[in-house]
Amino acid sequence: MYKKLKKNIISKKAKIAVVGLGYVGLPLAVSFAKAGFEVCGIDTDKDRISRLKKAIPYILDVKKDDLQRLIKSKKLKGTADFKVLKDIDIIFICVPTPLKRKYHPNISFILSAVKKIRKYIKGKLVVLESTTYPGTTDEVILPLFEKGGLKCGEDFFLAFSPERIDPGNKVYSVEKITKIVGGVTKESTILAKLLYQKAIKKVHSVSSAKIAETVKLLENTFRIVNIGLINEVAMMCHKLDIDIWEVIRGAKTKPFGFMPFYPGPGVGGHCIPKDPLYLYWKARKFGFRSRFIKLAADINSSMPYYIIERLKEILKDNKKSLKAAKILILGVTYKKDVKDLRKSPALDMIARLQDFGVDVSYSDPLIPYLRFNDIHLKSVLMNKKNLSWFDCVVIVSDHEKINYSNILKNANLIFDTRNVYSGKNDKRIKRL
Repeated sequence: MYKKLKKNIISKKAKIAVVGLGYVGLPLAVSFAKAGFEVCGIDTDKDRISRLKKAIPYILDVKKDDLQRLIKSKKLKGTADFKVLKDIDIIFICVPTPLKRKYHPNISFILSAVKKIRKYIKGKLVVLESTTYPGTTDEVILPLFEKGGLKCGEDFFLAFSPERIDPGNKVYSVEKITKIVGGVTKESTILAKLLYQKAIKKVHSVSSAKIAETVKLLENTFRIVNIGLINEVAMMCHKLDIDIWEVIRGAKTKPFGFMPFYPGPGVGGHCIPKDPLYLYWKARKFGFRSRFIKLAADINSSMPYYIIERLKEILKDNKKSLKAAKILILGVTYKKDVKDLRKSPALDMIARLQDFGVDVSYSDPLIPYLRFNDIHLKSVLMNKKNLSWFDCVVIVSDHEKINYSNILKNANLIFDTRNVYSGKNDKRIKRL
């Protein structure tokens, strides 16, 4: 089985299935289809399958031209039926791994996918890409696969390769980001590395799936800790009446020993707020408390509320109370130029302001309507009349499409949490 799989991978005759066609799975499926493999995307979301069949991209990093060409050439197809796995050689699992509650992992989507594919795994290579805690591949998936008497390394092959996609990044596409691969067996690692080398420029193998799982968590723990640090320093600098943005500009002139991170209204997306907590949770199972991870997570999750407290101060200095003010939140996605609302700090801010009874609106060129829990709003046009109506404009997501000159010209007060107006000397601009 090993020799057959290896031969089919080298010749690109191996047929691939990608389970989960979200922001990880669809770009991965497209990459392997572009590399010359036949790829079938599987998703229980029928709307996604319908869009894929019609070559309508629903993920920012996937181009319509690529989809049309791949669908037309039959290199890429989509289905909700797991029975297609009978004729597949490689299975990627790219499903969500959210949190049950703040510090507890939820791998139910992985378990659901594993239960659906395990009867088809004989003679196949299965690669998990979903971010999870160390030990998931060996301690959870492997026993479920071997339950029926099959043996990894002989009857099937199993590996972990963490997704490293940065949504909206125009420099580093899937193909340009080095792939980490760790197999449960030596053969699994070899096959997985060989496979990824057909579509990805660089592949780095590690000694185990557990190492590969931890690599991903370290990457995002590094980020959450440094973001938490710079947010704390920003709060401290405000108390000391020091411009944190000028401090960062000065520090980053050092050519070594410093990497700039920037403060903001909080962190969002699927990875940064969640992934480090998977590591925190697993470490606690072994009696170890990662104080850095918890502290950084707590600081970052508190930032939307800190922004509101600062907003209170800013309005008070301008003889206005928060409850009597009309507030515009500018940009509601979690990241600049990315149409994604997952865990966006703007949503927490709007919900909090509404709880206080504040007249709050939003404007975002990427999100025309906002329907989230109790939030039901329509994006406000950024014209002179509307801008002058609000007591304060709070910049949360600094999209390129926003006309900042128009805002500066017509707004009464601006709370700039992203340093959009760097170098502007205007009393109406208040910075984080």
